[in-house]
Amino acid sequence: MKTKSEYIKVSSYEGKKGEVEKVVLLYSGGLDTSVMIKWIKDTYKAKVIALTIDIGQQADDLEEIRKKALKLGAEKAYVIDAKVEFAEEYLSKGIKANAMYQGRYYLATALGRPLLAKWAIKIAALEGANCIAHGCTGKGNDQIRIEGSALALNPDIKIIAPVREWGMGRDEEMAYAKKHNIPVKQTADKIYSYDDNIWGVSAEGGEIENPALIPPLEKILVVCTLPQNAPDKEEIITVDFIKGIPVAVNEKKMDLVELIGALNKTGAKHGVGIVTHIEDRVIGLKIRNIYEAPGAEIIITAHQMLEKFVSTRTENEFKQGIDTKWAYMCYGALWMDPLMSHLNAYIDDVNQKVTGSVRLKLYKGVCEVVALETPNSIFSEKLATFMAASSFNQNSSPGFIELYTLQMRMAQRSEKTVLISIGRRQNKIKLLPFVKRLYDDGFKLYATYKNHKFLLNNKIENILVNKISQTHLKPNLLDLLQQNRFDLIINIPTKRAGDEKKEKTDGQIIREYAVKNNAKLVTDVEVAKKIIEQVTSK
Repeated sequence: MKTKSEYIKVSSYEGKKGEVEKVVLLYSGGLDTSVMIKWIKDTYKAKVIALTIDIGQQADDLEEIRKKALKLGAEKAYVIDAKVEFAEEYLSKGIKANAMYQGRYYLATALGRPLLAKWAIKIAALEGANCIAHGCTGKGNDQIRIEGSALALNPDIKIIAPVREWGMGRDEEMAYAKKHNIPVKQTADKIYSYDDNIWGVSAEGGEIENPALIPPLEKILVVCTLPQNAPDKEEIITVDFIKGIPVAVNEKKMDLVELIGALNKTGAKHGVGIVTHIEDRVIGLKIRNIYEAPGAEIIITAHQMLEKFVSTRTENEFKQGIDTKWAYMCYGALWMDPLMSHLNAYIDDVNQKVTGSVRLKLYKGVCEVVALETPNSIFSEKLATFMAASSFNQNSSPGFIELYTLQMRMAQRSEKTVLISIGRRQNKIKLLPFVKRLYDDGFKLYATYKNHKFLLNNKIENILVNKISQTHLKPNLLDLLQQNRFDLIINIPTKRAGDEKKEKTDGQIIREYAVKNNAKLVTDVEVAKKIIEQVTSK
C-alpha cells in the first residue's frame, strides 16, 4: 500500500515535521478526515483537535461524528453550532446575489468554506495550536478557499493538507482505514464523497467523475426523492420576502435557518434541486458533480423573479452581471477580497425593494414561479394588457422606434452602399461580373428599375429605387440622394457625351447630387471596373 509521495512543500505557510505540535483538524467524519487523525499523529507526532462545524448538515449525525473523532485518537473534539451565523452572514448574501455558478450550482460548499476557516483560526487561537489541517485534495477548489481565508485571518498560521501529501488514492485510503480499524461509510461499490450543509449536498467520485457515464442517482442521492418517484400531485407554496430575505413560508414566519430547513424537506419530497453539473474549477480542471439543493432552488428561483419584477430593465441587466461576478468570486475563493464588499453594497441597495410574496409550483423535480405580488411593483396591468386600453399612447410608439433604433439603422447604413444606374444592355453585361464582386464583398446594392430586373435575373440581390417622378413609390431616388445614402454611384449614361439630345432628368440629378454630396461618382465602364477592383477584396 502506497503511503508516501514525492510531494514537496514550497510555500512558507505549509507546516513541516518538527515545527507542528498541535493541529486543529477540520473534521467531517468522512473517509479522508477519519484516516487523517491517525496519519497526522503518526507522521507529524502532533496532537490533533477535531473541529466539526454545524452549518446545517442534512445527512450527518454530528454527535456521532464527535464521538468517532475521540475514538480515533483526537485529543479533543469540538462541534460548533454555526447554523445561524452561516445563514445570516453568508447565505443571506448569496440569496440577494441569486448565487449560482455556471448554471444551477447554488454554491453551498463555496459559501461554507470561509466560515470553516474562520472557526479553525478561532479554535487554534483558543487551544494554542500553531497549525490547522483540512481534508481537501490538491486538485480542488476547497484547498484554496480554506487556506486563503485562514491566511487572510492569520498570516502566521501553519497549514497541512494530508491528502496532498500522503499519495494515497481512495482505494488505498480504504485499505488504510481497514488496516487500522477506522470505520468509514465508503465501500468499493459506493465510493462517493459528500459535502453537506443546510444550503445543499454535493457528491463526487465513482461514475460521477466520468461525464460519458449516466450517474446512478438512485445510489447517489441522500436528500431528494427521485423526480419520477415524487408525488403525482403538484404542490403550491408561498414564500414571503422582506428586503431580499425570505421570512415566511405559507404565511408562517420563521428564522432563516428554520425556513431553509422547511423548504429543504418540501422541495426534497418533490425531487426539486437535483443538478448534474459540469463546471470549471479555479485551478483549471473541468469536473462533474451531483448537487442536491431543494431549499436553495426554491428560494433563489423565487427571489430572482421577485427582484426582476420590482426592478427596471436597466437594473435587471446590470444586476445579472453583478450576480455573475459575485458567483465567480465566491466560487473562486475570494470571499474576503475587498471587491466582494463593493459588490455586496450594490446588491444590498437593490434588495431594499425586494419585498413581496411569491407563489411557486413544485412538481416532479420542477420548481417554477406561478404568481407574485409586491407593494413595490412597477408593473401596470392597464398598460401591459393586450386588450383594448387607452392608458398607453400607442401613437408614440413609431416615434420611439425611430429614435431607439437610430444607431442600429445608421450602423447598417455605414455598411458600403452602391447605386447602380447603368445605361445600355451591353454596358450592363460588361459590368455584371464586377457588380457581382460588389455583392459578394458585402456591399448593399440599390438599382434603378431596368438594372434591378437585370441583376435579379442574374441572381444578384438588390433594392429597387423608384424614379424621381414616382414620388408615391418608396424608396424614391430623390429621397435617397438627398439623404446622401450612397458611398459609390455607378451612373453610366445611355447617351454618349456630345450627343445633341439631353441626358434623362434622373441621370442629371444623380450626377448633380453626387457632386453636391461629394460622393464617389463613376460614369465610364472602364473606370468603373478599376474602381470596383480597388474597393473589393481579391
